[in-house]
Amino acid sequence: MEKQSHLLAWKAVFVLIIIGLGFGVYAASKSIDYTWRWERIPQYIINTEADTIRAPFDGTASIDKKTLTVISDYGDDPFVLKKFDQLMINDGDLVFEGDVLAEIENWNIGPLTWGLIMTLKLSVVSLVFAVVIGLFTGLARISSNPVLRYLSITYIELIRGTPLLVQIFIFYFFIGTVFELDRFTAGVAALAVFTGAYIAEIVRAGIQSIGPGQMEAARSLGMNYVQAMVNVILPQAFKRTLPPMAGQFINLIKDSSLVSVISITDLTKAGREVVSSTFAPFEVWFAVALMYLVLTGALSWAIQRLEKRLSASD
Repeated sequence: MEKQSHLLAWKAVFVLIIIGLGFGVYAASKSIDYTWRWERIPQYIINTEADTIRAPFDGTASIDKKTLTVISDYGDDPFVLKKFDQLMINDGDLVFEGDVLAEIENWNIGPLTWGLIMTLKLSVVSLVFAVVIGLFTGLARISSNPVLRYLSITYIELIRGTPLLVQIFIFYFFIGTVFELDRFTAGVAALAVFTGAYIAEIVRAGIQSIGPGQMEAARSLGMNYVQAMVNVILPQAFKRTLPPMAGQFINLIKDSSLVSVISITDLTKAGREVVSSTFAPFEVWFAVALMYLVLTGALSWAIQRLEKRLSASD
């Protein structure tokens, strides 16, 4: 009972800290006399603005039940419109080229959502290739073959020793020019190669954390090296590497924001463009941060569920 009351007290402290942080943000905005304009943001996530139908030429409108016809003053074929939600003119009105005739209710995803989709696409494709690169490089890192071992060490040290931003420029301007890669492929390649180096070290650490007796026992049962690795060592190493792997996957999503420097319209670049349109930088960047948080939070939750399920199977 006493332990339960202590837990409630700590939860109350946590809530108070969160409220204090929120109040701090509010007070900071007041100190710089900033006017929040949150109403400008939703249209850049989901745009519900109606599509307008405009007159193609000068003429006279004729409305018959649910059909709008514009008869041209110059003998062109009549313009007939049967599908619309709201008429903006009346029967017999004179219309001129470009006048709004009617509106059709519609909704489209906004630029921030398009940016989120691009970020998700970049992250998923890069993640797949990064896992493949990291797995093979991690195995090469512990290989008894000196060539494979030295190549993997060189790759890991080279990638980890240079900034991701520089690598993106090299992939786009040099490798992309040589192999005629588009900017999306160059961005994916840079992210995959960068993340693969870190995954390789995680894989190496996971494999080396398994006792050597496991390999010896598998070999004594008649398995060759590959069978022992696939059936005995890697499944155990996979469970142990899930937490650091989750952190690396989350880093990959956040690092994908750097590809905006090669004009890929990901979530960060979409945010910059929306800021220039709305002049509401705080609201836009808070919204962008929230969208990144949704992505990383969902990934973290999924890996935690997988980790618990694998733990229960032991």
